[in-house]
Amino acid sequence: MIEYIVPTNIDDRVLRKSAQLLSEGGLLGVPSDTSWIVVCSLRSKEGIKKLRKISGEREERHFTLLCSDISQFGEFCSIDNSRFRLLKRLSPGPYVFILKTLLGTEKTLQLRRGELGVRIPDHPVPVELIKALGSPLYSVTAKRSMTKDEDYPNYTDTKHGEGRQGEGHASEANELPPIPEEDLFEGGWELEAIAGLDIILDTGEERPRIFSTILDVSGDEISLLRMGAGQWPV
Repeated sequence: MIEYIVPTNIDDRVLRKSAQLLSEGGLLGVPSDTSWIVVCSLRSKEGIKKLRKISGEREERHFTLLCSDISQFGEFCSIDNSRFRLLKRLSPGPYVFILKTLLGTEKTLQLRRGELGVRIPDHPVPVELIKALGSPLYSVTAKRSMTKDEDYPNYTDTKHGEGRQGEGHASEANELPPIPEEDLFEGGWELEAIAGLDIILDTGEERPRIFSTILDVSGDEISLLRMGAGQWPV
């Protein structure tokens, strides 16, 4: 089901309906400042379970906690002054920051490691949805490989990491290959091919087929895990 919206003036009824679906374990397709994403409520175990199933991903680095402000990061992750300054400088924007989690976060999000990717998207739709829900969203990039439509090939992204090694001084061992452009969506209507979405919030505009830059700031030094839309170094 598609709900067409004006991103700078979203109908309150649509926000309330979307928030209710999320709180009940639903999945939504929404635009971001990079590509389209699929989101669930952080507070819904059922929603997180569905998100993992629909994405087919098992590696935590493919999932991101979306927040509306930096203070929400501190509820789930460890942030000192130097990291806070970096996050504030680059947020909102196309950056995912890998941080060490606080006690309890791993259980809440069913994580197998004490790290989590966090982000403040520079787009009004997910931000307003977070505010309406009253808690962060858990998200993953929407990909054509999530569909069973024969018109959408099941792309893999490992070969697309070639040529990126070492860019921005990334670590080869930890680098996360970029998502191939052809596996991303442009129009919201295309997400209807993904079974299991309760609502697609569509602004009626095509989104760029780009991905976020992932920075690991959990250690003493910053490591580039994936080069994307966000410039690095800055």
